[in-house]
Amino acid sequence: MTSPTPSPDSQNTSPSVGDPLTAARDIADVSAVELITTVSVHLMSAAALRCGLADEGEEFQDLSEARILINALAALVTGAAPDLGDTHARALRDGLRSVQLAFREASVVPDAAGEGPGEKYTGAVN
Repeated sequence: MTSPTPSPDSQNTSPSVGDPLTAARDIADVSAVELITTVSVHLMSAAALRCGLADEGEEFQDLSEARILINALAALVTGAAPDLGDTHARALRDGLRSVQLAFREASVVPDAAGEGPGEKYTGAVN
């Protein structure tokens, strides 16, 4: 039994995964608010993991990495907030505050008020 020969119309003619033009089109289809929100959620998730909030807890905890991630998240959220609109900005600020508090709770030696990760952008978090 022979297999049917695919017609030219049924062959996959989509560009390869690494095609820069396809990547540019994909990014162009995403609004700035959606892109900033997505990046923020990724930073927030990584920070939470590094603060030890994963099911595995301390296995992934690394507070020096968490500090870097929280600083980047705070800078992004604070800088973009005026353009995000109240609904998006409020949700991101709440998430940011949660990871800042998680960091403070996980720290053996707490930072001084206003000196914790991201606090130069957000002010002291209690």
